[in-house]
Amino acid sequence: MASTLPVPIEFELPEGWHAAPPDEVGAPGAAFIALYPQADAGFTANITIDGEYRPDAATLPQIAHESVERLRQADAIVEVTASREIGSTDAPGLTQTLAIAAVVSGVPHDLVQSQVYLSLLDATDPHRRAVIRLVLTSTAAQHHEVLDDFQDFVRTVRPDSGAAS
Repeated sequence: MASTLPVPIEFELPEGWHAAPPDEVGAPGAAFIALYPQADAGFTANITIDGEYRPDAATLPQIAHESVERLRQADAIVEVTASREIGSTDAPGLTQTLAIAAVVSGVPHDLVQSQVYLSLLDATDPHRRAVIRLVLTSTAAQHHEVLDDFQDFVRTVRPDSGAAS
């Protein structure tokens, strides 16, 4: 079942990308998924969004490491190829790039995942921290083609100022 985000956000999809129901495309833990119009070697590049409240003191690097471990538990071979903290003290973030060898729908693929972690504090209760994860997954061959779109997408993500509290 598709999840919901702990805090409302708004964003703009890159041209050509289209939203899909997470449950129907095999991403039940995602709150949102968008698909690229052209598949590569039978794999469709996708952008997923998920998130959760993190009442613990885990740092963004620790949370990113948890994500790597979940992929490894799903029988994927994962290598972190880049990781860097971004943002500011008030709006911290982390980017991470993974090289993944995985079997998807019975077919082996060399994939690349670009992950962005955003930490958002509740304006009324700064002890409530939400972490939003934005992820681009594509074949290694198609990654260069979709990365600019993902970066453009990430630049549009912001708290939904019009959402009711």
